[in-house]
Amino acid sequence: MTCNCVDAPVPPLFGVQTLFAAQHTSESCGANGLPLTPNSITILGRAQKLRTLNHPNLVLHLDFIRKQHGRIILVSQYFKRSLWTETNNYLLLLPLEKVLSWTHRVLDALTYLNSNGVVHRFLTPQYILFDDEDNVKLFNYGLYYMTNSGKNITFPIGKLKYTAPEVLVLDRDSYKSGPKTDSWSLGIIVLELLLGAQLWPTLKLSQIIRKILSLTHCTDVVMRLAREMGRLTMYQSLPDELKDFLGKCICMDVKKRLCPKELFHHKIFSAYEYSKILMNKCYSCKHPLRQMKLDQVYYLWKLAGGDVEWALKKKGLLRNESPILLLPRLIILEGTLYGNTRNQSSLLDLQIVELPLDLLVNRLQHLKITDYDPLIDQVNKQNDTTEKLPLVIREKDTEYQFRRIILFDRLLAAFPFKLDKLLIEAKKDIPPFFRGEVWACLLNVCGDTESIYMSIDKETAGVTDRQIEVDIPRCHQYNDLLSSSVAHKKLKRVLKAWLVSHPKYVYWQGLDSLCAPFVYLNFCKEHVSYACLTAFVKKYLNDVFLKDNAAVIREYLIKLSHLIAFHDPQLANHLDEKGFIPDLFAIPWFLTMFSHVFPLHKIFHLWDKLLLGDSSYPLFVGLSILTQLRSTLLNSGFNECILLFSDLPEVDIEKCVLESSKFNDATPRSITFRKYELRTETREYDPCLMYEVLQNEFSPRISIYDLVELKSSSLKFLVLDTRPQEFYIEKSIPGSLNIHVREEDLVDENFDLAPCPELSALVNNRGSILIVVDNVFELNKVRSFCRFLVKKEYPKVCSLHGGIEALENFNILVPAIMY
Repeated sequence: MTCNCVDAPVPPLFGVQTLFAAQHTSESCGANGLPLTPNSITILGRAQKLRTLNHPNLVLHLDFIRKQHGRIILVSQYFKRSLWTETNNYLLLLPLEKVLSWTHRVLDALTYLNSNGVVHRFLTPQYILFDDEDNVKLFNYGLYYMTNSGKNITFPIGKLKYTAPEVLVLDRDSYKSGPKTDSWSLGIIVLELLLGAQLWPTLKLSQIIRKILSLTHCTDVVMRLAREMGRLTMYQSLPDELKDFLGKCICMDVKKRLCPKELFHHKIFSAYEYSKILMNKCYSCKHPLRQMKLDQVYYLWKLAGGDVEWALKKKGLLRNESPILLLPRLIILEGTLYGNTRNQSSLLDLQIVELPLDLLVNRLQHLKITDYDPLIDQVNKQNDTTEKLPLVIREKDTEYQFRRIILFDRLLAAFPFKLDKLLIEAKKDIPPFFRGEVWACLLNVCGDTESIYMSIDKETAGVTDRQIEVDIPRCHQYNDLLSSSVAHKKLKRVLKAWLVSHPKYVYWQGLDSLCAPFVYLNFCKEHVSYACLTAFVKKYLNDVFLKDNAAVIREYLIKLSHLIAFHDPQLANHLDEKGFIPDLFAIPWFLTMFSHVFPLHKIFHLWDKLLLGDSSYPLFVGLSILTQLRSTLLNSGFNECILLFSDLPEVDIEKCVLESSKFNDATPRSITFRKYELRTETREYDPCLMYEVLQNEFSPRISIYDLVELKSSSLKFLVLDTRPQEFYIEKSIPGSLNIHVREEDLVDENFDLAPCPELSALVNNRGSILIVVDNVFELNKVRSFCRFLVKKEYPKVCSLHGGIEALENFNILVPAIMY
């Protein structure tokens, strides 16, 4: 049992290593003729799996960073105590029960690794660590896996005297080490522990290699090794079960050697009561940071100013040299380099650099102990002035992100019971640390998605495979992770799974860009990526990926035109005059929900808000982008507009998000009503119209349901009744304005409203929602009058769907009182 104290010291929790990936020769190209993917990117992609491994006897991998010239930086959990330090360089002879206890836990960890397709291959006493409670923690277990069995690096993996003989004999490129390689390494370590001596401590590498190879013709390898250690008598006194265990580990014949899973169930472990050994429980006070999840602490440490590269530079593992000193003496036409001096900092250095947490502790030192474990309601009541700062600043603020991580950690754990609170907090902002999980909750991804995904055939060749393979290598390739071959395979599998499970849809170019953010955020959870993509398309892109999607796309585009006319009549008039319609620029926007237009970091902020809106929200995003480009568009002709969107200028994504939210709040829902959007039902008076009807209208329609809601909302509106006065007096909408116009008058380009009290009232209500209403058979007149108002640059002009007759069943119409 431990107590938490904010004044308690925090020891280093993270260790850093660095290595260099092998460089491709300059003439190396793939089958497609393009340069091969750098090995450092391949390593980065494969390494992501290691972050998902979680076992009581494994340290956690926290981060993999790719830098220039193929450098890879590994950040993982680290403890100072190791098997090497605990035995005082094997000078201490430990109790048999303790050795067996450690050995069994190492085997448990190795078995877990093997079940996940990982082989340690670097098992040494220095990499068997112990935490504060004497729990065994294997370190550096991912190097062999992440480097593709060592093919992506130039140096050998493993410490020579603990390396299995077959590794030295068999070809490195064709032979792939299996779990039994670790059995040999563990056997040598256990033998050294039991005999209290090192094996070949003074021999050189060449001598050790000859010693290992000489074991090939030895009948009893373990006894031979014990003799060379000078501990033959001690070995002979060991129990027979223990000798059998060592013999099954240190066996020259790989077929007869047991794997860790088999060794885990060896009879030696049931013969001794090692499990009763008391662990070293720590009863001292601990800083509450140590109770947080390690990946959360690392994330906050970076926000507080933690710099992994600086830590490596301080230890001399990262040195800058003048590039001119590294130039080769000769470059032949094929691209081969000769005479170039190798940068000494690029050589393998197994040194582990500890990362002190002082920066983070000092940044949070004013927090109380209750801030680390508050109730959800208490977190909500925190009055933080940081919330008023721009989003990019909030995302870099250590204390603000600390509070958000604490809050969202609890909200996600309580999902779906706390969905309402999750939505409220997500509207403020979504912490980047939890973005993937929050998105899944907002899309209502739940249930056994993994079983569903695994049951889908993703391997059978399909007609779209070739196009997918062409598109993926061009999808967000500026991102190191998405440019890796592992990411390409994941993207292809998720896309194929979606296409197979939705047979009525086909692959359209851009679907890869739509899928990429989900794969990036759920890199090691393909099933979540698939479930998110499925829910996202269903909500925002219903029927967009039909083979014949013309009707769906055209409806999207005409609704954007209506929205422009509704909110910005001046811009709408200009674009209409130049003939620059959304068909010329907005199709990639809606087909990919802007993921083909913006880089990932902008997509994240945009979709944070998009996922909180309904299926029409993308239209407001498109409108907000046009608003930022408004001044340029108003001063551009058709050709200039085409050039503008061929190379889209920088868009302030935070401003875009804020403006789209304002547009959404100021727009009645029926204005953006689409026939093809997904809904549970279509009500009688919803404006469900064919494209041919929408195309002939410059302004949108509003439903009677929204008109009724406007009466009780804070939005200002004015109903313009264009019927003759006698019909208006007979029955009309209370508070409406009667401006009688004739259809033939509206044909005249020089037509204008005569000065009258009604016109003054119309001018005074500029900026309010103007709802034009007439009889349903006067549709052409209503369209023309709406167009007339837009030409006069009246914003928020719309017409009532269904005409005045639609109001008969709502008991709204009353006789008008004329003054």
